[in-house]
Amino acid sequence: MAEKTHESKKTIPPYVKALSGSLGGVMEACCLQPIDVIKTRLQLDRSGSYKGIIHCGTTITRNEGVRALWKGLTPFASHLTLKYTLRMGSNSVLQSAFKDSQTGNLSHHGRLLSGFGAGVLEAIVIVTPFEVVKIRLQQQKGLSPELLKYKGPLHCARMIIREEGIIGLWAGAAPTVMRNGTNQAAMFTAKNAFDGILWNKHEGDGKVLQPWQSMISGFLAGTAGPVCTGPFDVVKTRLMAQSRTGGVLKYKGMVHAIKTIYAEEGLRALWKGLLPRLMRIPPGQAIMWAVADQITGLYERRYMKNASL
Repeated sequence: MAEKTHESKKTIPPYVKALSGSLGGVMEACCLQPIDVIKTRLQLDRSGSYKGIIHCGTTITRNEGVRALWKGLTPFASHLTLKYTLRMGSNSVLQSAFKDSQTGNLSHHGRLLSGFGAGVLEAIVIVTPFEVVKIRLQQQKGLSPELLKYKGPLHCARMIIREEGIIGLWAGAAPTVMRNGTNQAAMFTAKNAFDGILWNKHEGDGKVLQPWQSMISGFLAGTAGPVCTGPFDVVKTRLMAQSRTGGVLKYKGMVHAIKTIYAEEGLRALWKGLLPRLMRIPPGQAIMWAVADQITGLYERRYMKNASL
């Protein structure tokens, strides 16, 4: 009996978690890119040109065409794929490190730290440079290449490095680290909790959730982060959007940006784009986990079957 308990607590290898995250990221990016474009435009709108999500979407479509809603898809899809690969893999490694060596159990404190560590790592290595490129592309209005400063993701990255130095690709790194670390700490903890509460599913038990079950757990787990980290996301977008060339920077850093936005635009401005974030992140987590859980669940079932023989 003790041997079976030990087997059931064996974890899924990090490479399986990384693969499941990468495939889930591709699916999420293709489905939800328009919401991300709208969110970015709303966060960068200081003059009130857009009256809301629907007005922003229809204005972009009318003035720039439907294709404009998928601006920045290549860096966004690449970013999500690499981000989820690193997030899921590093979280798995960190969870293994924080597990009790005797019982194999992971405490709530250990799960939070694993999620936060994975979020910080992905923010520094992947999220910040990819989002700088994505936001620079998304803030451009129009589709005519001759009228656009940045012609594509690679051209954009080269231009930023040429004009602002390599550090330009890490503009807004501090709020991105805070946003992603907090988000992932909450998300991994909540996903595990909802799986257990709603479906009695625990990692290593060999049970494969139905896609709709994973989507519900993922959706619920993805709701808390955007509300808590709204100011970090707005500041991150503003810092990434401003060019370091052609004069003095409006925002000097994370704290200065928060103070400036609050003084000039009011407290609500720090949560600009919250609704499109809620329209993008929870559904995105639902899509990602539906794919990821199928891959890890099938591995668990096959592993448990082989282990029981």
